[in-house]
Formats: sequence, structure tokens, C-alpha cells
Amino acid sequence: MMNEVLGEPDFYSDDDTLHEECGVFGILGHDDAATLTALGLHALQHRGQEAAGIVSYDGHVFHQEKHMGLVGDHYTNPQTLANLPGNRAIGHTRYSTTGETALRNVQPLFAELEVGGIAIAHNGNLTNGLTIRRQLIASGAICQSTSDSEVVLHLIARSRHAKSSERFVDAIRQIEGGFAMIAMTRSKLIAARDPVGIRPLVMGELDGKPIFCSETCALDIIGAKYIRDVENGEVIICQLQKDGEVTIKTIKPKDHKPEKLCLFEYVYFARPDSIMGGRSVYNARKNMGIYLAKEAPCDGDVVVPVPDGGTPAAIGYAQQSGIPFELGIIRNHYVGRTFIEPTQQIRAFGVKLKHSANRPVIEGKRVILIDDSIVRGTTSIKIVQMLREAGAKEVHIRVASPMIFYPDFYGIDTPEASKLLANQFPDLKSMCEFIGADSLQFLSLDGLYMAVGGEVRNNADPQFTDHYFTGDYPTRLVDEENADNVHKLSVLNCGG
Repeated sequence: MMNEVLGEPDFYSDDDTLHEECGVFGILGHDDAATLTALGLHALQHRGQEAAGIVSYDGHVFHQEKHMGLVGDHYTNPQTLANLPGNRAIGHTRYSTTGETALRNVQPLFAELEVGGIAIAHNGNLTNGLTIRRQLIASGAICQSTSDSEVVLHLIARSRHAKSSERFVDAIRQIEGGFAMIAMTRSKLIAARDPVGIRPLVMGELDGKPIFCSETCALDIIGAKYIRDVENGEVIICQLQKDGEVTIKTIKPKDHKPEKLCLFEYVYFARPDSIMGGRSVYNARKNMGIYLAKEAPCDGDVVVPVPDGGTPAAIGYAQQSGIPFELGIIRNHYVGRTFIEPTQQIRAFGVKLKHSANRPVIEGKRVILIDDSIVRGTTSIKIVQMLREAGAKEVHIRVASPMIFYPDFYGIDTPEASKLLANQFPDLKSMCEFIGADSLQFLSLDGLYMAVGGEVRNNADPQFTDHYFTGDYPTRLVDEENADNVHKLSVLNCGG
């Protein structure tokens, strides 16, 4: 699958990484609902940095605040929080994929329906969202955004069930893909997770009031108690009663199957201090480094992570190999995208604006560079160059996940397959030459499975979602199968 002519790599592109689309948070019955939601979104900021929104309900009226930018840029303003009264709220922090970054797409999305107002926020992507949208528009529906969350609102509106929660369940059963979804009505907070369990969603409690959020780190920041993960295919309906008590109803699918959580949550997306699927993300990443050291040993003087994602794996690699761990690259946490001016001379400094070589640690050393993943390889090229300029004697790259061959359709923003490094070269040697390293090795798929789940991959029925490595997609890809039709509908496809 090697390209005949690769041409000059796009050194200045800023998309040589994978992006999760968003994080969600919701709480019911707490007097500080909006403030707690803002804090929860702050803890989930790593899941989306382009926009954030909160919708609250005060018993009479729904209120909303939506802003482009970081959570801390807006929701630390007392007036913004004062605009969100009520004891229930849901929030969303967003990263857009192949669509516009516009305020109209910022979630939660709200609609006034026959059964009352409802707000929805979701993480992930619907693999039949465009197909359903086409059918809705053909029947007269008007879509206001390009988010597939709006499809769910339309399905709820058209449902013939009497109660809002019943309509929500009816809508959920019609969609496919990977999603973690939270909805809020006048009296209810509803949480749902896709039948496969690709995207994460957890349930917590604070002062006896229920919380749902993407990761446990959002519970930790507000001192909430973790209750359990929302099960794959499960819908949990929490209803606030007139006396202030909360009743909880659970609906599970009849054909319940084992969960297949996305492996990239462990490799890259989740915060290392989160517990996901009952497993410590930090420990899983450290184990990846341990297995990487076993599978791809290397003679070197220092083990250096590409911060911050590669740090836990580098610690594991160093401990297993006995080679010292050093912070040979220092990350600047205060550089935003807009800082880099659109001139080639300035862009050439791009990698150094984010990462700086620690020369006393690097100079004259054989460096074992640990990264969590490689997508296009252009960032790796720049980092290897930077290390050599700092005096590294050798640079050996070890990657704590397998090679990425296939695109994602469940909420991860991946380049098209032809732009992935693994598809541009016939073997590791040519990839290594392209990057400019002295050697290059990736963790095996079984090594990754052992690091996360403690057992090798069950090829007949994989324990995790791993299609980006294997091409084994866990659901139907309806929109892709109907690509000629759905792509004529709109060039914009912004998942939740």
C-alpha cells in the first residue's frame, strides 16, 4: 500500500495526532449543579478543547451557555454561572472532526418538544447518523446543526411513546455506532451507552445526587463517589421527585453482549488518573511500556518519553529494561494553536514551541524515545531532528501501541487511511528511514491486550474495540456503505 510518490512531508501540519471528540457531564438535584458541571468539564478538558456548553433547568425554564474555547476561559466567570440557575445541569466539551467549528454545533443541543424541553450531549459518533438524517430531511425535517446528536432529537420528537424517557429509549434503539449520551428533561437525567460499549460513561454520586460523566477524573475533582460504569447498551433514568428524592430506573438490552471498550482510551485519550472498565489507565500504560521492553529491547543510555502521553509507558520500559528514565524532552503546556503564525519561517519552530530538548540529558547519549502512538509520523520526524540537534548520539523509537492501519468511525478523528504512516511504507525499515531514527519498533497487538486486559486477543471474539489496528469493526458502518448517498447530503459531518 506504499504511495508511489510520497513527496515532501507536511512538516507544519498540526494534525499528526488522534483526537477524541468530546466529554460529557451531568448532575441531577444538586443546588450547585452548574458549578459542579463546569468543574467536571474542566477535568474532561483533554477530551475536547474547541468549545464547551452547559444547559441547566431551574424548575421553570431551561438556561444555556455555549462558548468557543476552553472551559476555564468562560465558566470561571461568576456571571456566566449565574446565568445557569437550577439544581440540574448537563455539560459538554467538544473537539470537532470533519465539520465546521461553529457555535451552532456546540452541545448540549436543546429542543422544545411535545413532551417538554430536552437537552442532549454525547460523546462518540453514529455510524448511521447521516443515513437517518437523509431520511428525516426527505420526510420534511429541518436540521439546524451538523451534529449527529440532532438526529437523536428528531427521533425523540417523532416517537409515539407518551413519556420523554420512553421516547429517548425508542430513539436510542434506532441508532448505531459508538456513543455515550446524557439527556436532561424537566425532571429527569438520562444516561445511555452504545450496545458495544465503545465509548466510556460512568455513574457517580455526590450528596446523594446522581452524576454521569465520561471519566472518573471528573468525579474526583468535585469529591464525588464512583458508583459503577454504565453498562454497554444500558439506559439509566434518574427522576427527581417533588420531595427531592431521586428514583433510578435501569433498562438493559435483551441481547446483552460483553463490553468492547475502545483500546485507544487506554493508549491515549483517557486521563492517566482515571479508572476505566475497572482498570487503572496509568497502570495499563505503564504495562504497555513493560511489554514493549520485553518485545523490543534496545541498547541505550536513557529512556525518554514524548510528553505527556508517552510518560507512563516510558516509566514501565525503564523499569523493565533497567535503563534510566529521564525527562529528555520538556513540554510547554502554555502554547495554543493560534500562537503559531502562518509563515513558513515561524512554523518551522512549531515543534520547539511545544517540546524542548533537555540538552544535558540528551547530549552524547543513545536515546530510547517512547511514544504512545504514531499516526502520520511527521511529529516523530521533528522530534528526532530536535534530539539530534541537542547532541543525541543515537535515537531509537519504541511505540507503546501497534501500527495504525485503519480509520475510525466511532468518534476518533483519524486521517484517511492513505495518510497513515503504516500505509505509506512496506516495512519498518523504510518507516524508520522516513522518520530519521536509528531503529523503530511497535508494541504487538497481543502485547497491548496483555497490558490492558491481562490476556492475549481472542481473535474469534475480541475483548476490546481495536479496528484501527486490525480492520475488525465491531458494528455496521451504515453511512460508509451508503456513502454515495449520504455524502451528497452534506459535506459537514460533526459527530458529538
